[in-house]
Amino acid sequence: MPESPEMQALADQLGARFSGRVLEDADVLEFRAVKTRAAPPSTLVGSAVTGVGRHGKHLEIVFGGRRLVVSLGRHGWARLLAPGEAAPPDGPPALAVLSFDDGSTVALTDAGGWVSLGLWVVSAATEVPAIAKLGPDPLDASFDRSDFDRAFGGRRKQVKAILQEQESIAGIGNAYSDEILHTAKVSPVVHASALSPDQRDRLYAATVDVMRTAAAARAGVPADRLKQAKVDAMQVHGRAGEACPVCGGVVREFAFGGTTAEYCPTCQTDGALL
Repeated sequence: MPESPEMQALADQLGARFSGRVLEDADVLEFRAVKTRAAPPSTLVGSAVTGVGRHGKHLEIVFGGRRLVVSLGRHGWARLLAPGEAAPPDGPPALAVLSFDDGSTVALTDAGGWVSLGLWVVSAATEVPAIAKLGPDPLDASFDRSDFDRAFGGRRKQVKAILQEQESIAGIGNAYSDEILHTAKVSPVVHASALSPDQRDRLYAATVDVMRTAAAARAGVPADRLKQAKVDAMQVHGRAGEACPVCGGVVREFAFGGTTAEYCPTCQTDGALL
């Protein structure tokens, strides 16, 4: 799933490339992706892009007083094609295609077995329920320890779940939560209420450092290479069976929230296997 470092890099590229461009067509090939049926993307045809932003894992393409909000879901992405450039024949299918007045296009793809792409046309991004409920974002310069403490607040909930809870902290998913917990040397299944002061300090520092370092590293990476750049940078996520880059122990995986997550038993759980 795209997370905030990659989504920020994508938003920056879309803004640089399409600001001022007029939308000439919005072809939705999968109607289930449209969440505002009374205001489909086609209602934006003829409008110029005035900016592109990000809210957590959501994109916001601004057309004057209206916005196209895009959720790429678990398996979605955006394919940016120059005028005359053909889509790769083996790429994931496009569920919606935005065509601009210079001949360039943005194809919104979805490689999953179900439709996870979501499209909203709204006057304000907060009209999208998921955005209205977003918690503070570690990529924002204003994010500080008080935001972190409010998110955790001694809760009897596993810390990995809280890191992925968008209403508590925005933009973090399965992959970066694994990386944050590994950097902080904290077990993914410990409850927030059981964290020691030192663990809380390490977890806060790791949350800010991992997310901002990743965002800085993704800046300028072409859109079609962002996902692979994320994979290549992972220390433990997706690396079960490999050596931990910190201690040399074996990275393990466990089931979490309908998927798998990775951790280092030596660094994070005192050798216990989850």
